[in-house]
Amino acid sequence: MAQIKTGIVGGTGYTGVELLRLLANHSDVALQVITSRSEAGLAVSDLFPNLRNYMDIQFTEPDVNALKNCDLVFFATPNGVAMKMVPELIEAGVKVIDLAADFRIKDIAVWERWYGMTHACPEYVEQAVYGLPEINRNAIKQARLIANPGCYPTAVQLGFLPLIENNLINTDFLVADCKSGVSGAGRGASVGALLCEASESFKAYAVPGHRHLPEIKQGLELAHKNAVDLTFVPHLTPMIRGIEATLYAKVSTDAATLSDIQVMYEQTYQHEPFVDILPAGSHPETRTVKGSNLCRIAIHQPQDNDTIVVLSVIDNLVKGAAGQAVQNMNIAFDLDEKAGLNIVPLMP
Repeated sequence: MAQIKTGIVGGTGYTGVELLRLLANHSDVALQVITSRSEAGLAVSDLFPNLRNYMDIQFTEPDVNALKNCDLVFFATPNGVAMKMVPELIEAGVKVIDLAADFRIKDIAVWERWYGMTHACPEYVEQAVYGLPEINRNAIKQARLIANPGCYPTAVQLGFLPLIENNLINTDFLVADCKSGVSGAGRGASVGALLCEASESFKAYAVPGHRHLPEIKQGLELAHKNAVDLTFVPHLTPMIRGIEATLYAKVSTDAATLSDIQVMYEQTYQHEPFVDILPAGSHPETRTVKGSNLCRIAIHQPQDNDTIVVLSVIDNLVKGAAGQAVQNMNIAFDLDEKAGLNIVPLMP
């Protein structure tokens, strides 16, 4: 198979450079275009020295005609950018993977309310495939437009879905208590992400409502085929990478023991290359997935009562963003799903 001619729109953020890192050694990819309005003309390796001797290409101004010459275009851009260019690329036969949120939520009114803008191409939202491989692999294989999931939604859905799909929990009150590293806020300068502001501190934010809430609920409700009541509270932690999601639910039946649920999770994900169900009693740590496309999960039932606690950890920049995008590319182009992603997590 010929190499996939690939373009990246928005290659200067944390998600963009992570995508470049993963694609640099992907033997099936030929990078053709990497755009940046602010850094046009600059060598990619001058901005990101870790890519020196791995990538000999310069940033260029976004040009839809240049992007039309690609087989695939990734959008690693802020919300609202991809939707302005996607129709022209799709009609030119280019496949698109959007790492932002432009095509994740099917209800346009809900999307516009949470993201505060009018959608530029709502007719393309319906045809977009939600790119969570563990539930949509077959659809991803045929997709022209893939909506890469958000970081929090990935960790939460992978943790909750087996319980919901098997009708084991009461969906009237679910809790997702989640913590993220500072890189989740992006590479743009902001006071809250400064070392002196974020270090030696820990806080909740967006408690009245976070824009990932409707995305998470959409996925859980599709699995449940009914409404779910979810309380989602994100937190900022003084680390660079990682998401830890602690998920709470009430067991709806006493027929399933913790051992049964452990086996059910193991069976659900036994063929998934990037979901690792840990032995009973484990406590997954974000450092054990750092730099990798893995999601590690453990299940607990404190004091043998009716509450199930699921612990789910990912690297927000990899399985939560760029790694999942590469996984989706591999599926969409019928490659080895693990190509470019067989990475041992960093320790320490």
